[in-house]
Amino acid sequence: MILSHGAEPIDGVFRALSDPTRRRVLERLSRGPATVSDLATPFDMALPSFVQHLKILESCGLVRSSKVGRVRTYQLAAARLQLAEEWLAQQRTLWERRLDQLEHYLMALKEKNT
Repeated sequence: MILSHGAEPIDGVFRALSDPTRRRVLERLSRGPATVSDLATPFDMALPSFVQHLKILESCGLVRSSKVGRVRTYQLAAARLQLAEEWLAQQRTLWERRLDQLEHYLMALKEKNT
């Protein structure tokens, strides 16, 4: 699936995960929904700056928000993390296969030289 600006959805996920503040927000939301003020409390930054982090997380689909009155609550949208998990699993499989091939090559080379 391609986003309107041409980037793959997984690109947005990894871009969001690249920031320690956003990773900490996701860790907090893994324990359950939280309001903006609850999420912002542990961070030493202005609220508008913190809200930018939440917007990035929401735009890539890692969190969802709802608003009741003046209170906006965020919750984790864990299914989007599966994109990153699947990509990493593919990379792990690829590199394990490459390392196995290298091992076989080196063993054959060693046997040839002995």
